[in-house]
Amino acid sequence: MKQLRLAAIFILVFTMMCLHVSAEKKTTSEKKKQLAIPSSVLHIGKENTYSNSDEDLPNLEPSEWTKEILKTTNVKIENPNLIRMLNESAVNKTPFAIGLRATIYLGEWPLNYESIETIPNWQYQKINTNYYDNRGGNTNYQVHYVQEVQKVVKGGLTAKVDKADDVRKMMLLKAMSATNLPLSFETVIGAGTKKEQRYNIPPQRLGYLYTYAPAISEKGKVTSGEVYLVIKGSKRSIMVKNITSQGIGAWIPLQDYVSFSFNATNQPR
Repeated sequence: MKQLRLAAIFILVFTMMCLHVSAEKKTTSEKKKQLAIPSSVLHIGKENTYSNSDEDLPNLEPSEWTKEILKTTNVKIENPNLIRMLNESAVNKTPFAIGLRATIYLGEWPLNYESIETIPNWQYQKINTNYYDNRGGNTNYQVHYVQEVQKVVKGGLTAKVDKADDVRKMMLLKAMSATNLPLSFETVIGAGTKKEQRYNIPPQRLGYLYTYAPAISEKGKVTSGEVYLVIKGSKRSIMVKNITSQGIGAWIPLQDYVSFSFNATNQPR
């Protein structure tokens, strides 16, 4: 009995150690997913004079009915709008369904998006230039960022696709998951937005502080197909026909982030 107790304790301790190692590996893996942000890129959420609304794109959880019906097809279905439609639908089973046959066309849908590449462009679009001429000065002059006019920065898909809004949502979800950054297909930097970080312009020099809106370049493949709900007696299933795949890319700006580039020169630009 004593030996059995010792063996049980050993198994319990070993299991707990394995779970701890697994949790550490998971945490490390999650940290690796975070995109490294250069020191030249700063968050302006508090300073931005325009209040951007958060992109409300939660991962929509399928209902029990939807989970059951999605298991009947080997085609991955991730489209939030299609999942929402299935969540709002139901076909009740009834003992009187013997002999019932029906095929219901649900439409042609983008079914899933597979990400191949997620790359940041920290200087996606120039939005501002702060300039000072210190050629007649005897000491350093300090310049800092002040947004002169309001700028609307838009992203978008790089190719035409059917149901583009559905494709944008799937690409945005994948990009947000890969970067852990606030992304949106449109962001606004308000006039008068400031950052107190200073840049020195030496005497006999002109100083240019350029400000850019960063964005993510997302590239991958979208799979589409015709979706049917098939009813055979008491059985319900999803059938997908005419499946196609298309390469697709998108530019997705970062919300409330800007990138700076400073240059001091003796010649006007």
